[in-house]
Amino acid sequence: MSQIALFTARTDATAGAESDELVVIPTRRKRHWIVPVVLAVVCIQVVRLMAENPRFQWDVIGRYLFDEQILRGLFLTVWLTLTTMAIGLALGTVLAVMMRSSTGSTRWVARTFVWFFRGTPVLVQLVLWYNLAALFPVYQIAVPFGPVLLEGSFNDLITPMMAAILGLSLNESAYMAEIVRAGIQSVRADQHDAARALGMTNALAMRRIILPQALQFIVPPTGNEMIGMLKTTSLVSVIALYDLLYSAQSIYSRTYETIPLLLVACFWYLVATSVFSLAQRMIEQHIGHSAGRRRASEGLRFWKTLR
Repeated sequence: MSQIALFTARTDATAGAESDELVVIPTRRKRHWIVPVVLAVVCIQVVRLMAENPRFQWDVIGRYLFDEQILRGLFLTVWLTLTTMAIGLALGTVLAVMMRSSTGSTRWVARTFVWFFRGTPVLVQLVLWYNLAALFPVYQIAVPFGPVLLEGSFNDLITPMMAAILGLSLNESAYMAEIVRAGIQSVRADQHDAARALGMTNALAMRRIILPQALQFIVPPTGNEMIGMLKTTSLVSVIALYDLLYSAQSIYSRTYETIPLLLVACFWYLVATSVFSLAQRMIEQHIGHSAGRRRASEGLRFWKTLR
């Protein structure tokens, strides 16, 4: 609520001195109820139009909402999201550390990787991985200048699931590398100096000091990336992987009930997104409380040194 602060002078009859007193007078908010009422009317009208429109086929939506094929597709979508995000976060952290390396060739490799996978569409990467056998029909694992230990066909190795994991996780690792790099750069430089003064190696300082402090800057964009990845997994339908969208498509290709099945898919995407958003908020609050307690303890130690 907006407030208006008025300064008034009051005469002290006993002391004969004048003092300034802050008088806070809340303003009256006129017609503040108009916007909520208009929004409520619009929402009610939209819900009524959707409920009364027979073309939505709500009975079909209810019949397929908990269909076994839809639920299997939902499980695969969630599993693929968590798996690719875990691989992308691990590889992205390695790439972020490599980009801060003092060795020029290491920085060049990491930046080239990020440049390529951020610069090409993820859909193109999925199709390329799926058709990798067109470039390399056979793979071999051999001792240098020695015998072949293992040989096989790339068609057998690169399944639709493997192509989806490779395409999504490698693409995500390029974005996570930039997020982790920005989080590392947000840590004060004196933390790096203190770690070196304690005799820590760069790897130990990164694991024990830098990355724990950078988490509060890494977690929020990582949560957004996970929600984005949940929806990006729908692209794997082009390589015939039975995720949530492809499961809905396979049903309406037989029944021609396109709109109801797409609405079923939208419903489960919204449910999964809501769950991930709630988990992200809880993790952010936990990290925020931990960071607040750490800053409070540091301030207390500083105050004790002054005394």
